[in-house]
Amino acid sequence: MSTGTAPFDITVCGIDELEGHGALGATHVLSILDPDYPVPEAFGEYGEHERLELRFNDIIDPTPGMILPGPEHVEAILAFGRSLAAEPQAANLIVHCHAGISRSTASMALILAQAMPDTPAEAILATVHGIREKAWPNLRIIELGDALLGRDGTLVQAAFRLYRLQIERRPHLADYMDEGGRGREIRAALALG
Repeated sequence: MSTGTAPFDITVCGIDELEGHGALGATHVLSILDPDYPVPEAFGEYGEHERLELRFNDIIDPTPGMILPGPEHVEAILAFGRSLAAEPQAANLIVHCHAGISRSTASMALILAQAMPDTPAEAILATVHGIREKAWPNLRIIELGDALLGRDGTLVQAAFRLYRLQIERRPHLADYMDEGGRGREIRAALALG
C-alpha cells in the first residue's frame, strides 16, 4: 500500500494477515514476534526478501518474565530501515507483529522518521495512521527511537496525540492497552486535554 508520502511501499499487518500479503512482492520484511512464538509458516509463500526477525514482548515498562523492547532492538530496526533507503523506489516493506497495532506501527514510524528527517513528527504519525488505521504505536519503542533519531520528544508527543484520537474513535483499543499494562500511554493522551 503506497502512502503517497513514504519513500517506499509499506504494509503493516498482524500474523493472521501475513498469508494474504505473500503476493505483494515484499523486498523487506520486519518480523516482530513474542519471544517463544514460532516463525509464521506464511513466509514460505513469500519470494526472495530480506527479513529481520526481532523477539520481544509488547510492553512499555519492565515486567517480570517478559522482554522489554530495548535500545538494541530499536537500533536493529533503524539499521534495517537504512537498507531500504539504498533503493527506495524498488523497496516494498512489510512490517508485522502479532496484531499489527503496536510494535509494528511504532517500528514503521521510526523507519519513516529516519527516511524523512525533515518531515514533522505529526506528519510521520499521520502517515502511520493512514497506513494502519488502528495504529497504537508502542511508546517504549517510540521513546527510544525518538532519542536515537534526535527528534527532541516530537515523535513521543505525536504518539500521544494519536493515542488521544484512538481513544475518541476506538475506545476498545484503550481498554485493550490498559488491560495490557499500558496505562501510561492512556494517561499521557488524556493529559493533552
